[in-house]
Amino acid sequence: MTAPDVTGTPPGTTGGPTGKRRRLHPAWIVAAVAFLALVGAAGFRAAPGVLMVPLQQEFGWSTTVLSLAVSINLVLFGLTAPFAAALMERFGIRKVTALALCLIGLGSALTVLVNQSWQILLTWGLLIGLGTGSMALVFAATIANTWFAKSRGLVIGILTAGSAAGQLVFLPFIAALAQNPGWRGASLLIAAGALAVVPLVLRWLRNSPADVGVLPYGAETPKTQAPDAGTPTTTASEPAAVVAAPGSGDSPNAAVRAVQVLRRAMRVRTFWALAAGFAICGATTNGLIGTHFIPSAHDHGMPETTAAGLLAVVGIFDIVGTIASGWLTDRFNPKVLLAVYYQFRGIGLLVLPLLLGSSVEPSMIIFVVVYGLDWVATVPPTAAICRSVFGADGSVVFGWVFAAHQLGAAAAALAAGFIRDATGHYNYAWLGAAAMCTVAAVISATIRKDAVKKEPIAVA
Repeated sequence: MTAPDVTGTPPGTTGGPTGKRRRLHPAWIVAAVAFLALVGAAGFRAAPGVLMVPLQQEFGWSTTVLSLAVSINLVLFGLTAPFAAALMERFGIRKVTALALCLIGLGSALTVLVNQSWQILLTWGLLIGLGTGSMALVFAATIANTWFAKSRGLVIGILTAGSAAGQLVFLPFIAALAQNPGWRGASLLIAAGALAVVPLVLRWLRNSPADVGVLPYGAETPKTQAPDAGTPTTTASEPAAVVAAPGSGDSPNAAVRAVQVLRRAMRVRTFWALAAGFAICGATTNGLIGTHFIPSAHDHGMPETTAAGLLAVVGIFDIVGTIASGWLTDRFNPKVLLAVYYQFRGIGLLVLPLLLGSSVEPSMIIFVVVYGLDWVATVPPTAAICRSVFGADGSVVFGWVFAAHQLGAAAAALAAGFIRDATGHYNYAWLGAAAMCTVAAVISATIRKDAVKKEPIAVA
């Protein structure tokens, strides 16, 4: 007797009109596990801002040195993403995801042994950078594009919120552990969080709908033809939606494919508009607020645990904002949404220097809520435009756009650290970031109309 699949439905049934109806499409199980994987991988995203001051106090390293470690991490986080998308197509989502989580856990665990500045570059920078890059937001786009034929914007929004949830779950504990017993305990917590998800990934994260004999969620069952029609009959138990499913081995070399996709995308003006806007997005989130908000608040006399709590609130509202952005992306023009998001972010950064102080005032709470709603709300519309313009290459193209996001973040993290060491404060960093957000809003608003057509556009 054949054992039932992960959904509890015997193989050969599809949930379509001719098969037994499923209570829950397996795409949602995959999305749930992917969400947990993103939560586990997000632990380090909250760490640098919390651990920077304790490391400075113990080793005497400058803000610039620690910012360099974060910058290396962010660069690798970005540059790994497009190759990770191609690797997922070649070897399967499950294998790449499990390996990425192991790298994050290893890098974070080894951090407790560092005693020289170059070692923090190796752990924070190289190992965790490669791991988090393979679990970047392109992972969310790959899951949505592979498993969902409808509601993709909503799914990307939910999965992107996994990073915010990771920040929400880990940040208060990291801040508390950094105080007592110390930053090493916080590093071990991050390692445990990443490794705890690996068994779930290996057990439940399927590579494609074909693995469990179904079509992507929302896809229509292909019509069957009469046996004498001269063509093979397609049935619901033989999905044709995925020709070369992730991990099937039918995809070309991952590195070659990633580079080929980049060469094609570079011929399209929309790619450069998205990359420029997303570079500014990265600079004003991971690069500045994510890395330097807590040290900046500490400069103004605010306790680190209080500042960490504020960033946790950003994480809460990021979940709401990103899911809402996914819902809006399914219904409104993505380029208009991007322009609005960037401009609101710029206004927030413009007033931030006036809000920082030793205590939390109502105006700071308003900033945290608004910034949280806008934190990565840019992801669903950006991914939607990539998919609309570049079709089957959309996930890999989004990987390259995300690489620009992380390069912007790396540059901003390093520049802000230099500004702090040179001037004694972060004011110029906040004001410069506000100006960049206005530039991003203008760039997004001027994306050509043909960039948001529903039918894929050939770029070759």
